[in-house]
Formats: sequence, structure tokens, C-alpha cells
Amino acid sequence: MKAEKILLAGVSGTTFMTAFSYLVSLAEKENFSEPERLAQLTHRLVPALNKNEYQAIGWTGHYGVGLLFAAVYNKLWDKKLVKPSFKNNLILGGISGIAAVGIWKTTFKMHPLPPRLSFDKYYLQLVPAHIVFAVFTGLAYNTLNKTKGAEPKSEPPVTNAEMEES
Repeated sequence: MKAEKILLAGVSGTTFMTAFSYLVSLAEKENFSEPERLAQLTHRLVPALNKNEYQAIGWTGHYGVGLLFAAVYNKLWDKKLVKPSFKNNLILGGISGIAAVGIWKTTFKMHPLPPRLSFDKYYLQLVPAHIVFAVFTGLAYNTLNKTKGAEPKSEPPVTNAEMEES
């Protein structure tokens, strides 16, 4: 169940985060899509890849990192180090967003052909995007825990002796 919880919560959080980034992109008329940035960076490093390949790497990388963040959150929540409340998830998302800014800054700095973009705007949208991620990851986690607790208990297996009695 733990892997399933991480997968479902991580995919939920990453999907809502990505939608948020696309909405900010539309509003700002600038591309802030994390999977598209990863695809672009991949294509610039390995230009021999076709469009489908580098886009698949971008999307896989984006969701993969989302699952890593979800696994860390899951560990914090399961060990009761942090309660998966709305308020705590806002804070967790803010911290994750700050970490993401550091990771992206390092990535762009180390990349031999970084994209041309408004880096300050990109970094600024990363923090609320990660807050969205943490909130929806937490909602999915809480929903899965409630669903798990609501599952009917299965009956114990019937033994041979019980079968003979009936």
C-alpha cells in the first residue's frame, strides 16, 4: 500500500502543480512548464533525440521528481514528524519550492546551453507551484488513508473443521 500511496499522491500533486504552471504561463505569456523545460534542456544536451524522445524524458523526469518529493512527504507524515494538514502542507510546499529554486538555479548554471527565459519570474512561480503540489499531495494522502480505514475487514478463511460442521 505504501508504494501505491506514494504513486497516487505524487501523481496527483504533480498533475495539479503542472496545471498551475501552465495557468501561470498563460497569464504571463511565458513558458513556465517544468516538463517542457526539462525536455528543452535534454534536447540541447542530446540533439540527436527526436521530439517525442526528449519530451518523454522531460515528462518522465518531472513526474519522477514529483514521486521523490511525495516519498519524502510520505515518510514525514507516516513517522508523524509532520501532520498532513492544510497549514503544514502550505509550509512544506514553501520549503519544497525554495529547494526547487536552488535545484533549478544549479541546473541552469551547470547546463552548457541554458534556455533564454525570465529566470526571476520562473523561480518566483516555482514556490507557489510547489505549494500547490504539497497541498494536493497531502489531500490525496489523506483521502487514501481515509479510504484505507473505511475498507471492510475481510472475513478470516474458513477452516476444514468449520466446513465439516456446517
